[in-house]
Amino acid sequence: MPTFHEDRGTGPALLLVHGHPFDHTMWQPQIDRFSRAGHRVIAPDLRGYGATPLGATTGSTTLGEFAEDLADLLDALGIDDCVVAGLSMGGQIAMELVRRHPERVRGLVLADTFPAAETEDGKKARNAMADRLLREGMRGYADEVLDRMVAPYNTHAAPHVHRMMCATDPVAAAAALRGRAERPDYKPVLSALAVPALVVVGRDDTYTPVADAEEMHALLPHSTLTVIERAAHLPNLERPEEFDAALDAFLRSLVRPS
Repeated sequence: MPTFHEDRGTGPALLLVHGHPFDHTMWQPQIDRFSRAGHRVIAPDLRGYGATPLGATTGSTTLGEFAEDLADLLDALGIDDCVVAGLSMGGQIAMELVRRHPERVRGLVLADTFPAAETEDGKKARNAMADRLLREGMRGYADEVLDRMVAPYNTHAAPHVHRMMCATDPVAAAAALRGRAERPDYKPVLSALAVPALVVVGRDDTYTPVADAEEMHALLPHSTLTVIERAAHLPNLERPEEFDAALDAFLRSLVRPS
């Protein structure tokens, strides 16, 4: 299906996969910086988010569907392989892309995410939230979770994050929640990963605590861990300079010899 995306810059491809319930502008600081620094930056709106339509749905959008949309986008853009960076749900979609198409991924960035399959309680909670979003829309949810998405002391990032959440289609958000509830365990994928990886997490993230990042770092054979101080679930927006420094160092480590 057609996927709205930004495609900026030239050089090795960097695919940025946003989280829930956001859109590609979640990555605006990284799009701006790395497209000017020798990278072709691809930042799509996932199915049902931003300007990409949801299309026909059974009420559930699986991580596999998101991953195949990304593979199709890479095909359409003529990109054989890329560095894939995903945050939160975007990180799990990146793991699914690696699971299905390992040859497309030459480096993996996992930010504020975790690889475990959902628990039974977690499945119930995600489906209950999906029901709520369909009943009430996004604003009440956005108001409630804003201080967990963005630490209260990072007031500069909060308005953008709140706008993205409120603008998201509740039908698409509910479908993603139901699909994410059924995700597999990605720990075997990570432990077998042959390419370098970067794990990033905000020090004050309560959705995916530092302990989760440390566990992923331990699983990955070739990984670096960066903890961003004074940030919660969206360190790329809360502390873009620190996040970009970690991403830049990782990308430089992947440069192929000429």
